[in-house]
Amino acid sequence: MREDHDVALATLTTMRVGGPAARLVTVSTIDELVDTVREVDDADEPLLVVSGGSNLIVSDEGFEGTVVHVATGGVTPESADFCAGALVRVAAGEGWDSLVERAVAEGWAGVEGLSGIPGLTGATPIQNVGAYGQDVSQTIWSVRTWDRREQVVRTFANGDCGFGYRHSRFKGTDRFVVLDVVFQFEIADLSRPVAYAALADGLGVPLGTRVPLSDAREAVLEQRRSRGMVLDADDHDTWSCGSFFTNPILRPHAFDALVERVSDHLGPEAPVPPRFAESDGRVKTSAAWLIDKAGFGKGHGLPGPAALSTKHTLAVTNRGGATTADVLALAREVRDGVEEAFGVRLVNEPVLVGETL
Repeated sequence: MREDHDVALATLTTMRVGGPAARLVTVSTIDELVDTVREVDDADEPLLVVSGGSNLIVSDEGFEGTVVHVATGGVTPESADFCAGALVRVAAGEGWDSLVERAVAEGWAGVEGLSGIPGLTGATPIQNVGAYGQDVSQTIWSVRTWDRREQVVRTFANGDCGFGYRHSRFKGTDRFVVLDVVFQFEIADLSRPVAYAALADGLGVPLGTRVPLSDAREAVLEQRRSRGMVLDADDHDTWSCGSFFTNPILRPHAFDALVERVSDHLGPEAPVPPRFAESDGRVKTSAAWLIDKAGFGKGHGLPGPAALSTKHTLAVTNRGGATTADVLALAREVRDGVEEAFGVRLVNEPVLVGETL
């Protein structure tokens, strides 16, 4: 365990903004993690738990309290059966993409579509991280947590996690600190069926095809790199939180109203917004499409300190000298512009600390 003071939180986030932490404690074991959280809670002091910082934006004023930086490690196969799959326990502080890389090498199928996503494993259940037709709820067996309210370790089976689109019972509350996650992977040389059209096109296969795990991973990484979604210190398009807004999910009548607003805004020959049916009858549409059609194209905001990515309209990026205020000003401009044009209010994905959008 290591303790530091007045450390810029910008150094712990992929957006690279945020003021200082009054106290920063880096923990490398589960016992250190639990003990530090208990100590702060017993003292009734402010607490912020930081994982990989890929979905976090901290105010320019920083955080007046204790920041616990999770740096625990360990990937432990607990059982392997061809029919039941491989059960693998992963510490919260393990890098997510490193886990995916190992899964592909080991023949553990089910997360290859989540290659290249930054951050740590313990954060993935919180917002049910997903991409390219997969999300972690499809492979999570259980999530072990520290319950700050009850002061006990609690383990949640998959069905008790409340998983939904970019959502779980752990999101929107600071009650639970994830300690580790158990995954149930399929033991296979081939990927899960390819469920994303752009990925299938990149692989040159029909939708629903299973391909070698390594081929699926490389195709996903190629797709993400083309969108500036693989971290690169030399590429400011990757100085972001990835997708800043979630894709709106609308009731059918609300989607019909959106179609009318698009026609009013862009003219009778305007294209229909992307439409993806949800199992509960609602309709998911594309935030990136709405942002672009509302007039916020790639690179909007340049040459300012914060701008939309030049590769993907859904990423708000730091061009090298942005502050949190710069980033949020741009995000508000985009959110409000989309709402004014189309009547849909976008919801931010990143967690905001000391700020509101």
